[in-house]
Amino acid sequence: MAKKRVFISYDYDHDKGMKELVSGQAKKPDSPYEIIDFSTKLSTPEKDWIEKARKAISQADVFMLMLGPKTKKTAGVLKELKIATELKIMTIQIIGYKFGTEDWAVPGGGNVYKWDWENLKKLLS
Repeated sequence: MAKKRVFISYDYDHDKGMKELVSGQAKKPDSPYEIIDFSTKLSTPEKDWIEKARKAISQADVFMLMLGPKTKKTAGVLKELKIATELKIMTIQIIGYKFGTEDWAVPGGGNVYKWDWENLKKLLS
């Protein structure tokens, strides 16, 4: 069975480690997903950044928001979610920290789940 292609959206300034961990899980032999990597700050010119993001997101089967305490106010995350919504990509939200809550959810970002390996395998199979 082909692996699902996942685009991860996260708060680059505060939650990069979380993205690296979920990317590492994708390398497990029993992983049902692979990562489409588009890690960049919103520092390139807006037009170029949007075009590159749209291209990467369009290649995904799933758009996954990794939730930290500031994610729902992060400009890049909100722009990426808007693109995923326009492209009708399935979106899910994963609480990225043990102390996290559903209050961190991004409005319109899809269902919210706890981050554990079994959840990821079920959601992304």
